[in-house]
Amino acid sequence: MAPTERFGVSMPEDLLHEFDRAIEDAGYVNRSEAFRDIARDYLTRRRWELPDGEVVGTITLVYDHHVPGVEQGLTEVQHDAEATVVCNTHVHLDHHNCVEVIVVRGPGSAIRKLADRMIAMRGVKHGELSCTAAG
Repeated sequence: MAPTERFGVSMPEDLLHEFDRAIEDAGYVNRSEAFRDIARDYLTRRRWELPDGEVVGTITLVYDHHVPGVEQGLTEVQHDAEATVVCNTHVHLDHHNCVEVIVVRGPGSAIRKLADRMIAMRGVKHGELSCTAAG
């Protein structure tokens, strides 16, 4: 068994309380077990979700447009992408939050790279990539 390493996680208090209730309902005895399962699930999905070759898909982002630079950053990443951004749709959800859906086409690895860059951007609250083979 590999050695265990401890690390800290910062998150808003309301998100942590909601997470604690959810993992308690699921039967976890502590946060560490839940985080390990979440990490394993994330890594497994990344290994299996994109087929080799060309894919088409959507990147869906929910973000706070009041965070400085987030809109400009998202636009720049799309302009610099190796993958083709076919189109995008921007919807105002409320005073702070927007949803953007970006339709993409290209090599699976380029699509993943584009999605990762946008999802990890400061101000993005949630992001999801959904792809299928292009042909």
